[in-house]
Amino acid sequence: MTVSNPIQDAEQSDIVTIDRRRGDRRLGEASEASSNQPTKKQRRRHIDPTTCERDYSGDEIEFMRAMDDYKRASGRMFPTCSEVLEVIRSLGYYKLSDDQIDELGIAFDSQEENDIVDDSEQEFESELAELDA
Repeated sequence: MTVSNPIQDAEQSDIVTIDRRRGDRRLGEASEASSNQPTKKQRRRHIDPTTCERDYSGDEIEFMRAMDDYKRASGRMFPTCSEVLEVIRSLGYYKLSDDQIDELGIAFDSQEENDIVDDSEQEFESELAELDA
């Protein structure tokens, strides 16, 4: 024989529960919602979207791949300047001393260097002007 408590019976009779579930919610509504939305295209992997606008030289592609390989191997997505220099050296690049430049007979005109700097400054200023407009 069960003994009922009149206070508990009164409290339980005041509780209202609403069951909002209609069937198996994982099957019907999810598939309907997904069919209404356009399918999302998968992004191409290993391509930086900010650099897709131009054609790169072979040296530039080689450097970008070497940097990508370094980032994956080291687990560092933002390498330091010394790590970038390490990658550049691993590709075989190095700075020549003045004596080595003279021995190789490489002539570098200081006026040519100034022209390069002037051109890059003009490009930078035109890009700034475009952003302001």
